[in-house]
Amino acid sequence: MSASTPIPAPDGDARTRLARAALDAFAARGFHGTTTRDISTAAGMSPAALYVHHRSKEELLFGLSRDGHERVLELVRASVARSVDPVRQLGDLVEDFVRDHAVAHTGARVVNYELAALSEEHRAQILEIRHQIDLVVREVIDRGVASGAFATPDPRMTASAVLSLGIDVARWYRDEGRWSPEEVAAHYRLLALRMAGANAPGPA
Repeated sequence: MSASTPIPAPDGDARTRLARAALDAFAARGFHGTTTRDISTAAGMSPAALYVHHRSKEELLFGLSRDGHERVLELVRASVARSVDPVRQLGDLVEDFVRDHAVAHTGARVVNYELAALSEEHRAQILEIRHQIDLVVREVIDRGVASGAFATPDPRMTASAVLSLGIDVARWYRDEGRWSPEEVAAHYRLLALRMAGANAPGPA
């Protein structure tokens, strides 16, 4: 999920260079269309150098996916912690989530749409983190329904729909496009609150 994966700024570190190169290569060619030579060459290393830091191309993808999903889990928890009002919580969460997926759309596409390339064990770990993200959203919507702030008949389905909507931003968003990340995030905030049946789905 979500998960966008901004890699640390270039600092000459070999793992950082490999991560950046892998992210770009997976985004451009897909996991199966990318070779370890593609990654190591883009990172300015020999093919053998990749195996000093990662046992396989799949392990490299798993690292990117795990780091990205864990970071998004922290992001949504922090968004919710800023308020006790479910309407504000859901609005802030969606706005932060969508902005993140727009800003880091390359990484988000890789970690969300290459899950099938992970081993069964690694995929299970990522799915557990995604489940935790889903729980954060669902609990906010549940609290809103209980308080009368939301009127959705199925909080669980609404939570899944809200997250799916945000994740898909990474698929279509482009830096040279019509809208800025902030504009997309603000619009999706309104959409999500309407999906939840908020009484007052205005901006924060």
